[in-house]
Amino acid sequence: MKLQDLALAALLCLVLVPFAVFPDWLAAYKTVNAEHGMVMAFFKFGFLATLGEVIGQRIRTGHYPGRHFGIVPRIVVWGILGLFISMAFKVFAVGAPYFAEYLGLDGVVAAMAGEFTALKLAGALVISTLMNLTFSPVMMTAHKVTDMHIARHRGGLRALCRPIAVADHLKALDWQTQWGFVIKKTIPLFWIPAHTLTFLLPPDSQILFAALLGVALGIVLAVAGPKPPVPVAA
Repeated sequence: MKLQDLALAALLCLVLVPFAVFPDWLAAYKTVNAEHGMVMAFFKFGFLATLGEVIGQRIRTGHYPGRHFGIVPRIVVWGILGLFISMAFKVFAVGAPYFAEYLGLDGVVAAMAGEFTALKLAGALVISTLMNLTFSPVMMTAHKVTDMHIARHRGGLRALCRPIAVADHLKALDWQTQWGFVIKKTIPLFWIPAHTLTFLLPPDSQILFAALLGVALGIVLAVAGPKPPVPVAA
């Protein structure tokens, strides 16, 4: 373990431990999260998913990313994606149980608001499955395109104000990895089970757990790394 690894671990402990030690900190977090959910989603996913990418880079290459990694652009992009992820959680958590009842799985809507039962587990699985089979592939591909865009501009802040060459990036994207690993394997084997567990938790815990899954999401997408794009002149 390198000194940088220890420094990162110490920093994470410094940030997280106060919430476990001081109840007022946790209460304040819950209050802000309840009153400003979308703002908090931006910051939580922005920082945590980027942290996941940093860790993923460390795992994939053996060292932490350099100055061309684009920490700030990645935080901004993940923050924006976090808004859509938060939206998807709300939409599917409410709509999917009604769709399940429409298909004949009676009582799911009420079960999702109650204690743990087999019916609530089935409802959580329906929510997670529908969300991950429809929203997640689009979100993951959109992330990969923005990732390639940031890399093309060498991680500079100009990546945030330059047009994204979506068609070019989609053509250059490593679809063998994107489809064969990111979509075909991680969605059924990790994300559907993980989000099933998420939707079994109380609403406040769902938000926190989803943000922590953002770290895992960043690691998965970083390890799956895109083909290096050709940098453009400044």
